[in-house]
Amino acid sequence: MNRSNGDASDRSIGSDFLQLNVADAPAGGLSDWLAAQLRAAIADGRLPVGARLPSTRVLAAELRVSRGVVTEAYQRLAEVGQVVGRGRAGTIVVAAPVTPAPPPGGTPRPSVFSGKPGADVFDALRAAPARIDLSPGVPDLAAFPRAAWLRAERSALAGLAAADLGYGDPRGAPALRRAVANWLARNRGIRAEAGEVVVVAGTAQALGLLAGVLRDDGIGAVAVEEPGSLGVRQHLRDSGMRTPPAAVDSHGVRVDALRATGAPAALLTPAHQFPTGVVLSGGRRRELMRWGGLIIEDDYDAEHRYDRTPVPALKSMLPEDVCYAGSVSKLLAPALRIGWVLVPRRYLDALVAAKRYADLGNAVLPQLVLARLMESGELERHLRSLRRRHRLRRDTMIEAIRTRLPHTTVHGAAAGLHLMVTFDGAVPELDLAAAALDHGVKVQPLSWHTQRPGRRGLVLGYAAASPADIRDGVAVLGRLLA
Repeated sequence: MNRSNGDASDRSIGSDFLQLNVADAPAGGLSDWLAAQLRAAIADGRLPVGARLPSTRVLAAELRVSRGVVTEAYQRLAEVGQVVGRGRAGTIVVAAPVTPAPPPGGTPRPSVFSGKPGADVFDALRAAPARIDLSPGVPDLAAFPRAAWLRAERSALAGLAAADLGYGDPRGAPALRRAVANWLARNRGIRAEAGEVVVVAGTAQALGLLAGVLRDDGIGAVAVEEPGSLGVRQHLRDSGMRTPPAAVDSHGVRVDALRATGAPAALLTPAHQFPTGVVLSGGRRRELMRWGGLIIEDDYDAEHRYDRTPVPALKSMLPEDVCYAGSVSKLLAPALRIGWVLVPRRYLDALVAAKRYADLGNAVLPQLVLARLMESGELERHLRSLRRRHRLRRDTMIEAIRTRLPHTTVHGAAAGLHLMVTFDGAVPELDLAAAALDHGVKVQPLSWHTQRPGRRGLVLGYAAASPADIRDGVAVLGRLLA
């Protein structure tokens, strides 16, 4: 070990300087505790960028723990990019979390969890610095099939005529509309012609366009599930729609509650209800067929089912009563901003006109690339790979919750990219979410996704976090609750 009096990059820092006391560690959680202590030291500057950590052998001897405990802690720091092993040079700190400066005057920034969530609440949460992000709704972005995308892009460009670089069809590139129709037939049981598919910039734009079309048809209210997605509710309200809540139970949305709202339309997530994870039962599907209202089906993550084949979309049963919306945000990446809408024939012309006047149509080149991925089988291969990765992470989170949050109930484990966790007792979930963020862990409180007082809990995404981060994040929640 170099013991010269150089700068931090020339010296390793031992447990005495960091004031590590293994007696403070919880039973059975030595690696979690050590990783958290090292992260805190990096965050507050005691371990600056360039500092060398003690060797695993030395630190294990100083702390009187097994070398495996230290190795695991270092590995967790490496997985989030804060340290890197450089052979004989040791393990070096290479990145520290960015802490936003307070606004002028030194007043602390208000918590994203203080008060009623505003229109920018998701933007604020995404911008908040954290070392572990357990927010729901994002797939494993590190698994994006870059090589397959590049191959498809080169192939699409090679076959592109000069005229194809002009303004496209506002309904979407014909190749993608055909590919989507085929994809939905294979994976969602929907029989549709390419001419019925309208390509949009994700489900968010789909909701805005549909709300405008329905408003022009005299519909001023769309019932939503309770609990149900805050983001969906915000988009509908921004488009002038009222969103009366209809209760969800273990069979899905209650059709009697739907009728009681008096709304002529409803937005549902039947394949995997957000956030509870309930699948709409066969009985409820039959009740909906007798209800007679218009349904907006948000099929946001139906392909991610782990225990059996995904249930068919409602659109396959009620083609003239369902406006169907899907996207590749949970299959590939939200950044692509590519989705699709299928509507009853009576609304098709109005929807195409709304899309035309919104933006003249999606960018054509990404559509052509996606079409090739769909038609070549690459997207199915990617989905199979994602299911394996996501299942592992789901299992990791369930086990971590069982160990660290024993007085909770897990909901929605059979599918999707998130779990809903409810507490057995009275827990101030907003305070818990705020405290977790202070400790570098992002979660969403269940109350964000409700309009009425009800169960308290958290919505935890697992797809975009490594198994180590999932364990660490849930451990933080457990310590805060304890």
